[in-house]
Amino acid sequence: MFNVLSEISWLSVLLAFVPYFLLGALWFTLLFPKSYKISLGRENDTPQKPAPIFIIGPAICCFVITVATAILMYALKIDSYENAVIFAVIVGFGYLAANTVNIAINPNIPKPLLYGLISGAYHMAGILIVSLILTAMK
Repeated sequence: MFNVLSEISWLSVLLAFVPYFLLGALWFTLLFPKSYKISLGRENDTPQKPAPIFIIGPAICCFVITVATAILMYALKIDSYENAVIFAVIVGFGYLAANTVNIAINPNIPKPLLYGLISGAYHMAGILIVSLILTAMK
């Protein structure tokens, strides 16, 4: 079932990864920067140039998520947009958003549910984009 690595369109993986990663940059810096800072208790912090790990780390994570998504979609033979959306909802809510909220529920994040909502919604949107691109390029 999981002998699908040779079937995967690696170009589609790359083309799905790019908007997922770029969506994160837009999501946290342009669309929801204030809410995100509030969720972290950093609404009064002065903006600083991010360290490389805050750019490279999310890029690597988005790439790994995209590859894992491709493997699962090919193994499950998801080839319609309807099934891609269903898959994205299951993975987006069932793993990505739920895990984000779980990580947020600790004493270091002052508003874990807000953080989970913002970050979880990003991953839900991202996995939907990834799933649709992978399906379109099969």
